[in-house]
Amino acid sequence: MGCIHLVATPIGNLEDVTLRALRVLGEVDWVLAEDTRRTRVLLEKHGVHAQMKSLHAHNEASRVESVLEALERGEAVALVSDAGTPLLSDPGQRLVAAAVEAGHEVVSVPGASAPLAALSVAGLSAEAFTFVGFLPRKEGARQQRIEELRDRPETLIFFESPQRVGETLGALAEGLGERPACVARELTKLHEEVIRGTLSELAGLYESPPRGEITLVVAGAPPPPPPSDRAVDRAIRERLAAGVSARDTASQVAAALGTPRRRVYTRVLALRGEDPGP
Repeated sequence: MGCIHLVATPIGNLEDVTLRALRVLGEVDWVLAEDTRRTRVLLEKHGVHAQMKSLHAHNEASRVESVLEALERGEAVALVSDAGTPLLSDPGQRLVAAAVEAGHEVVSVPGASAPLAALSVAGLSAEAFTFVGFLPRKEGARQQRIEELRDRPETLIFFESPQRVGETLGALAEGLGERPACVARELTKLHEEVIRGTLSELAGLYESPPRGEITLVVAGAPPPPPPSDRAVDRAIRERLAAGVSARDTASQVAAALGTPRRRVYTRVLALRGEDPGP
């Protein structure tokens, strides 16, 4: 059986390639590249000689069979995108899925990643995040996708073209509400730019399309405010009046209102005239 190496390549600065990546690219039988011209620049920079074939969005389906045949012969293949980690908003998913299904080995050769690079400099929470990729181009589908993301608490990461970035920032401000965000443009390149602000502020800054590749990082939904004592008491009274036990009332109200059970149980006892104790 053969092996596909998913090799991360620099997102701008050609020095941001690992020693392992260079070794693998020089050892495999051939390299599948999204754009062979761009990959050749990287390989020539580091003195790596490799046989290359293209694999991009328009020919991936037709390439799968020939790659699987090579893998059946026991050959080793590397897959690279134009920049960063393969498959992230880039071709290759169909090929990798077919290789896995056929029982071939798939190995990650990690390295540069635009989403992670942008997240690290955004100044927003990196504790949990979702990589969204590109939003749909059609307005209706785009609005629907933004609505699906509106209540997500984790940081959101998007790719966007320079022509649409201002429009997208405006749509995000309208659909998600005013939030902190970051535009990371041309990361690791000569004209790298990292601008932070609110979604509306950034939308205003990018009314005129900039140049280069862009990653957007947007803060997740803020936590909802805790329910008022009046709302908690109302929910408690409704359940007690329906014959629900004190303990079950506390559990149900805590789950329904997203508030600590201990707080609710204390209110249950107080409303029933019982001493909640220390």
